[in-house]
Amino acid sequence: MSFTICTFNVNSIRSRIDLVIRWLNEKRKIDIVCLQEIKCEPERFPFDRFESAGYNCVVNGQKRLNGVAICSKFPVSSVKTVFGSDVLDLQKRLIEVKIDDMVILNCYIPRGGLEGEERYNYKMEFFDALKSYTKILLGQEKKVVLVGDFNVALTDLDVYDPKAFEGTVGFLPEEKRKMRELLESGLQDCYRKKHPKNRSFTWWDYRNAGIWRDEGMRIDYILANDTMCKECTSVEVDLWTRRRRSPTPSDHAPVVAVFEHPRLGKKNTIL
Repeated sequence: MSFTICTFNVNSIRSRIDLVIRWLNEKRKIDIVCLQEIKCEPERFPFDRFESAGYNCVVNGQKRLNGVAICSKFPVSSVKTVFGSDVLDLQKRLIEVKIDDMVILNCYIPRGGLEGEERYNYKMEFFDALKSYTKILLGQEKKVVLVGDFNVALTDLDVYDPKAFEGTVGFLPEEKRKMRELLESGLQDCYRKKHPKNRSFTWWDYRNAGIWRDEGMRIDYILANDTMCKECTSVEVDLWTRRRRSPTPSDHAPVVAVFEHPRLGKKNTIL
């Protein structure tokens, strides 16, 4: 049996809820929806809309900024929103759940800034702390999936014009080095494993109609340890939500992956 998981930076779930629910109800069957930049406290998250669509949601949110959530059609056996790290816990950027024998970690990496800026240092520290935590998790669990908005385009294939992005946030050498170090801790980029030579993007600037010229960056990833990566049968960027004119879309598009699993996919049961 198979199940689907997506990562989607919605850039405010309350602003995007009609679009997201329409996508889930009419356009795409997704079993586990991982959201970033929800920009609301847990009590303001639209639980009712997701519950009506068959999801059970867990949230780590804050007012007007950041925030992550996981909405699942399968029972969630554990939830983690505090990670024992000053850097990881400073803002609401990380949430972890266990579903059956699989751990899913959903993250929203800071956008950062130019070298020397406080925002740049925070991003570097966040990557280091996430790598340290992930290495521990990989040593404890057999099936791990790490998804989210990493705010880094790793290679020249992940931007529409490498020269245009040279020296810009999201494509700085040190950012790419930190991303590679995270992968080297025991993770694989599922999209790149399936599409080794594709030039495909997940974010386009609202300005200058970048989505229509496909002038974007691939900064949203589904990463997995070897066991889970081998069970991944397909990964793609779904452009439907990004190419809407009304309601206003997020500047990101969701990445959707299909995984094989001996139990998940047989029946979607909510706790």
